[in-house]
Parts: sequence; structure tokens; C-alpha cells
Amino acid sequence: MQTRAAVLWEQNKPWHVEDIELDDPKAGEVKVKLAASGLCHSDEHILTGDMVLNPETSALMGVEQFPIIGGHEGAGKVVEVGPGVTTLKEGDHVVLSFIPACGRCPSCARGYQHLCDLGAFLLAGRQITDMTARHHTADGVDLGIMACAGTFAPYTVVAESSCVKIDDWIPLDKAALIGCGVTTGWGSAVNAADVRAGETVVVIGLGGIGMGAVQGAALAGARHVLAVDLVEWKRDKAIEFGATHTAASVEEAVAKVGELTWGAMADKAILCTGVATGDLIHPMMTMITKGGRGVVTAIGPIHQEDVKLNLFDLSMQRKELVGCIFGNANPRRDIPRLLRLYEEGRLKLDEMITTTYTLDEVNQGYQDMRDGKNIRGLITF
Repeated sequence: MQTRAAVLWEQNKPWHVEDIELDDPKAGEVKVKLAASGLCHSDEHILTGDMVLNPETSALMGVEQFPIIGGHEGAGKVVEVGPGVTTLKEGDHVVLSFIPACGRCPSCARGYQHLCDLGAFLLAGRQITDMTARHHTADGVDLGIMACAGTFAPYTVVAESSCVKIDDWIPLDKAALIGCGVTTGWGSAVNAADVRAGETVVVIGLGGIGMGAVQGAALAGARHVLAVDLVEWKRDKAIEFGATHTAASVEEAVAKVGELTWGAMADKAILCTGVATGDLIHPMMTMITKGGRGVVTAIGPIHQEDVKLNLFDLSMQRKELVGCIFGNANPRRDIPRLLRLYEEGRLKLDEMITTTYTLDEVNQGYQDMRDGKNIRGLITF
């Protein structure tokens, strides 16, 4: 079939919306008619080069990363199933999990679906069933898809393992946010930070993931949730999501958390900035108490290695610094669980959506993100 998509042809260029050809699903795949796609910062990392594979890795995988269809945070309805698909049928409503979950690899078997072996193909841009393309330009050039999803298009073909079936009465445009940002943020607090009732938690960066982390910390029963961001209206908005205090900078946050805890400092801190840089780690860990935990959820440039960290403080204060992907969640369990919280009015999704865009407005959506105007922009189809 013919459809349209936002394609990135090379690094540091705008998204180009164009007509494309979409193949029928092959074995183990489904075609999904999408209702919406979130404008997540991870796609911006492809544009800026933070998540661009080096030539050696591309050669090893046997693929070219560009051109690529963006988008990995989406939800829609299954309109066609390929041979061998057993868990989905036409008409099913699904959220696309940006990390596929096969259910059989060692990580999935241990309950770590966010570390599924299929995640090795997230940046390869090809179908994980056979490493070929289902998306093509109008003149036949193969197109990659972001995170095995390619949701910057009204229709896409994905692997069965990328789909999580949901109840058909849940609004699909809101459910799209669970495919990445909200789950990542919520899980950063609940799973990775392991926030406990009565604790003091600092969330640094108040985009879609940061606001999810604020909600997760509040739902977990934190006594203090200190939300940190340069943008004033985001700090104000964080109060609606469960923050108890705000700060405009990390330096201000260090002083504030010291005041709140009588010098004991925070039990947990979660880094959710647009880009993780090595110079942010030391000040984050400074505001952590003895035996506390710092969580790095924000994505750093793929080749960055330098980190500012006081190792004496890390060991002598028995602090923990941990990484987090997809909120360390198990998507097949946690996506339905979060949507139940939404149905009960305990998880805010409608309020996360600042602005909706058409597909043709994708570049404006990302400019608004860069300008600090959105918590989460959403393309609706």
C-alpha cells in the first residue's frame, strides 16, 4: 500500500514528509493503523547524531542507518496479520513497545523484558524477523524504522513482539505515551530508583520522561518530590503531577534538598534531562544521602565516555549510580498496569500532552520541544 512518513535522510537535516510504499506483513509481523505518535527526544538523538552508529557497527550489521522513518512511541489498531502470528488478530488495539519482548531470551526469562536480546536491533532499522525492510521510498529505496516501530507514519509494519494488546476502550492517542516516555519515567522512579514511602526524591529535567518520573515517585509514596528544570511553567506543571517542591537549577536543588532533609540529603535522584552529559553526574550524586541511589535515564551521546564523579564519595558513602532503560519495565506487564492506573484516574496522561500536531508539522513539534514549550508533543493521524 501507499502511505506517508516522516523520513530523516541524514544527520542534522529536517524530517522530510513524503509518500512511501509499505509492504504487507511477513511471517511473525503485523500491519498497524496508528492513531498517534509521541514526539520523543530519542528521535532527536538520531537527528543530532547522539544515537548514530559508527561505520564499523553498521557494516557489522549489514545495514545503513539512513534514511530512516522516525517515531517509536505509538498506538493503533491491527489491520493485517502475517503468517504465524498467534497472539494478535485484525481489530486488536495495541501499544507499540519501543523495545520488543520475545519472552524467550535469557533476559526475558529473568523478568527483564527491557533488556530483551531483540533490543540489539533497535538502531539497525530493519525488521527483526529477517533484517529486511517493509518500508520503501516511492522509487524503491529501503527505509529504516526507528526502534523497530517507525511510528511517524499513519501505517507501519512491525514484529508481533513489538506489540502489547490493550483494552479497546482506552483512548489510543493517550495510550501511545505508554509506549516509551511515561513508562520510562514512571519506571525510573518505581523500578530503577526503587522509591519507597517517605523518601525524598529529586527529578532533574521535566520533559515527558521527567514528568513520568515525578508521577512515579508520587505514586510510590515519596514524602518530598523535588522537580528541577530551567523552564518556569514546567516547574509549575510538575506540582500537578505530584511534585512537592521545585528548583530552577541543580545548584538550587542541592541547597533545597539540604534544607528539606536537615542536611541528610535525598534518598534518590533521577536524571531525565534531554541529553545526559558527564558533567551532570557529580552534582546529582552530591545531593544523594549515604546509601542513596542516583539513576541515569537520560541518553548520552553514543560515543561519550567522560564522566565527572567523586569515586571516594561513591565508595565511602556507599552510594549507588545505576543506569535505566525503558524504566527497567516489563512492557507486557507494565503497559496494561499503567493503563489501569490511568483508567482509575491515578496516572495522568491527558495532562502530559501539551500540543498535538499533524504529520506535516513534525519539524515544528521538535522545534517546540527544543524551545521548552512542550512536555510531550503528539502527532495524531
